[in-house]
Amino acid sequence: MDVYKITGGKPLRGSIKVSGAKNSAVALIPASILADSLVTIEGLPEISDVVTLQALLEDIGGKVEFNKGTMTIDPTEMMSMPLPNGNVKKLRASYYMMGAMLGRFKHAVIGLPGGCHLGPRPIDQHIKGFEALGAKVTNEHGAIYLRAEELRGAKIYLDVISVGATINIMLAAVLAKGRTTIENAAKEPEIIDVATLLSNMGAKIKGAGTNVIRIDGVEKLHGTKHTIIPDRIEAGTFMIMAAAAGDGVTIDNVIPFHVEALTAKLREMGVDIVEGEEQIFIPKSRNLQAVDVKTLVYPGFPTDLQQPFSVLLSQAAGPSVITDTVYSARFKHIDELTRMNADARVEGRSAILAGPTPLQAATVRASDLRAGAALVIAGLIADGVTEVQEIQHIERGYSSLIEKLQGIGADIRKVSISKEAIVGE
Repeated sequence: MDVYKITGGKPLRGSIKVSGAKNSAVALIPASILADSLVTIEGLPEISDVVTLQALLEDIGGKVEFNKGTMTIDPTEMMSMPLPNGNVKKLRASYYMMGAMLGRFKHAVIGLPGGCHLGPRPIDQHIKGFEALGAKVTNEHGAIYLRAEELRGAKIYLDVISVGATINIMLAAVLAKGRTTIENAAKEPEIIDVATLLSNMGAKIKGAGTNVIRIDGVEKLHGTKHTIIPDRIEAGTFMIMAAAAGDGVTIDNVIPFHVEALTAKLREMGVDIVEGEEQIFIPKSRNLQAVDVKTLVYPGFPTDLQQPFSVLLSQAAGPSVITDTVYSARFKHIDELTRMNADARVEGRSAILAGPTPLQAATVRASDLRAGAALVIAGLIADGVTEVQEIQHIERGYSSLIEKLQGIGADIRKVSISKEAIVGE
């Protein structure tokens, strides 16, 4: 069993580079199914989710090469093979295989997606979109069956703003007959990234990044080369880390516009932030002030940064409240932070923290990806050696994290321990 061992109290200095966006990568890779020739995606993060999606493409007959962040996909011999479980269970974004395979083959069998346990995250809006396009969708023996004689454009209103549903409907609609209109669409930068790839493949998409997206179906899509956008959640994680434990940290390969909601809250706390075109510099932070935060869909404060940000709030003067309106069960890290002496509690959909509180090293467990990132930040500022377990969650979303943090002075390493030493075993 691999764990992270982190010796806290080491000031972070220097430059750290952000990888390509995980939440784009997990949609861009399935989108390649829709092409009739080679698709090359550059700048992909080297994370387990990307490797899992590579395996899924290979499972349906794709020829895939992945080396140093560049993936080349030959989709010409792909077939609509059933993907009931296995790799599908390893990540939630496997649901993008539904839209892509439905779009190309008009039928698919996909197991129910896995990923982090963050409370109810139904795919009803995805299914609503597929059915509006003409597909019959059934749940049989724990797998989703999608079948269509043909797909026809439709007007689809999303009852809940959903990144996954917006992208999945786009994937299914680009080869459908006629016009599809997605209303109340999500606006995240990752949606624009996917739309850019599809447009470069020959799709006709307008309005990506707004709440109304219009897609005119085409007969076929061709291969292309695409460079992924930087990961705004990784950038935000590093910004929070720099504010908590930094002594002058430059974050490279970031689009400042994509992290504006976080930047505003950090400045409200008293953090100095200097923005460049593709980098952000954060000097040593002093006298952090408490703030209240509410997560919202983009361009609001991201739910994916709620857990890392709560660690920073434990170091601020006064009481703070952080409310997650997106995922109801995203506070499992709070119990772990209290093990480390944080003054924190959960009330409904909110966490209440009081500080500043000196954190103490402990053995803690990452319940999900962003909780793991939060515990790494806590370990960096805690007194003593913190052991973070269940790090496979963290490695789903952060590429080369150990090397990146060591490069700015963190004392962090990956070690193996016996199963008997695991918390709760």
